[in-house]
Amino acid sequence: MCTNPNDILIDSFLENEIGLDTNFLSKALCAGLQNNIALLQQDNLMVKAGIGNQTHANTTQQMRGDMIYWMDKAHDNTFEQQFLQQIDLFIDRLNSTCYTGINGYEFHYAVYEQGAGYKRHVDQFRSDSKRKFSLINYLNLHWLPAHGGELKVYNIKGSNTIAPTNQTAVFFKSNEVEHEVLQAHKTRMSITGWLKRE
Repeated sequence: MCTNPNDILIDSFLENEIGLDTNFLSKALCAGLQNNIALLQQDNLMVKAGIGNQTHANTTQQMRGDMIYWMDKAHDNTFEQQFLQQIDLFIDRLNSTCYTGINGYEFHYAVYEQGAGYKRHVDQFRSDSKRKFSLINYLNLHWLPAHGGELKVYNIKGSNTIAPTNQTAVFFKSNEVEHEVLQAHKTRMSITGWLKRE
């Protein structure tokens, strides 16, 4: 029996290489983050994602089709602050139980419109190994199989698809797990990020 709410995600990661928690975020927090995305879209602040890091960025690529907006603790937004506080607690638990030495992170809102996806890839840059773990949080109410947009992950056991349903979090090593976002047939929202060791 888990003594800490973060243990569900951590324990499933240790057992399966892919951590999964279908209730990682509260419904209230998800609703607030969904509203944040709506406001960002209304103000045209979401931008087309590129691939690569700052020194090797490519915004004309055809690998991925999402629109993003980076989170920042400096933003005066209640729900964003709550989310990042929850990430801080998760990292504290991860470091104390798995001795990972994580000391930084980066997260962004991500929206895949109908027809968009992200081809098979890994999340760690060839030129920068600071990203150690990937953590994806889904914000999609009433998601059905017909809506597509599943996360497909690959490991030594084969492949598995995960529906991007509201409150669900997925956690895995950034340099080991290849994954892709299958084509979405409905607007698909998430917060995607990486836990880093500087």
